[in-house]
Amino acid sequence: MSKASTTARAKKATHAKRATKPKAAATTAGTPRAQGKQAKLIEMLKRPEGATIDEIVKALTWQSHTVRGAMSGALKKKLGLKVDSEKVEDRGRVYRVVE
Repeated sequence: MSKASTTARAKKATHAKRATKPKAAATTAGTPRAQGKQAKLIEMLKRPEGATIDEIVKALTWQSHTVRGAMSGALKKKLGLKVDSEKVEDRGRVYRVVE
């Protein structure tokens, strides 16, 4: 085996080892930012009167499908919060975080 091919293999192996190192997490999973929109969403849903999709859309400037996705994905699945809804006359469907 030639010295050049041995050196090339060594470089590839070293590069592969560097490429497989795990990256550090940017933020801690399961904790929303204190001033972020997700925290505002949780705050709105924890109020005694809850919040409708339209109220959340106006407050956060999100689209309605983003609000529903955040409730089902981030709040329920990632943070483990229980989000309940009920139909209220004159208001429509109201969502709340149940403790």
